[in-house]
Amino acid sequence: MRTRVLLQACLNGDRPVAEHPRLTAHPVDFAHEAAEAAAAGAQSLHVHPKNHRGEDSLEARHVASWLKALRAACPGIPLGVTTGAWIVPDPATRLKMIESWVELPDFASVNWHEHGAEDVARALHARGIGIEAGIWHAEGARQWAASPLHNKCLRVLVEIQDIPAENVTAEAESLVAFARTFAGTTPILLHGEDRSAWPALGLAARWGLDSRIGLEDTLLLPDGTLATGNAQLVAAAANAIDAGQAAP
Repeated sequence: MRTRVLLQACLNGDRPVAEHPRLTAHPVDFAHEAAEAAAAGAQSLHVHPKNHRGEDSLEARHVASWLKALRAACPGIPLGVTTGAWIVPDPATRLKMIESWVELPDFASVNWHEHGAEDVARALHARGIGIEAGIWHAEGARQWAASPLHNKCLRVLVEIQDIPAENVTAEAESLVAFARTFAGTTPILLHGEDRSAWPALGLAARWGLDSRIGLEDTLLLPDGTLATGNAQLVAAAANAIDAGQAAP
């Protein structure tokens, strides 16, 4: 039975809504997609709140509308959001937006290599919002390890970027080994993006790490066909995790 690891659904990401029929700029419409992912086995949900144009937003009103819609559809499921610097490049403005949130997520991801990440993480921690430490590469990992908040995170996200499948293992081994040195008892979640998504999930299953899947990370099933939505991706990931845990 799949009981040892967390499977998170990353529902939309910063993908344009035109990239897949299930993506939308309307939180109430998207809540059904989130509920289906949870029913398929996702134990945690990560979402990028959008404005009416389908762009990622950190504005309090957009964060609130998305959180409320998804919480109504997925009661009891931990729900997190992004704090990506691409949304609001100026660190001071980004921080003010995050501090203005009224409806609070259970957790938020912080990409530790981004300018202003330390201040964002400190603000989240002060408000009781769990921190997912996003580690994309060695430099980001070193910045996270040097932070006084590195051992106060909810989990560490080792994020393998969109690289050829044959390069995923070496990259993951290096970043996971570094993260384990400093994470202590903090869980590590390993996941990939596009070409690296399924190879990284397979590694996470074999290594006993948490992982995630969803339309943010890939539009495709392991056989290369287009997924109908997040629920189908989550179901495929759950099967892959079960198989990986059962392997000798």
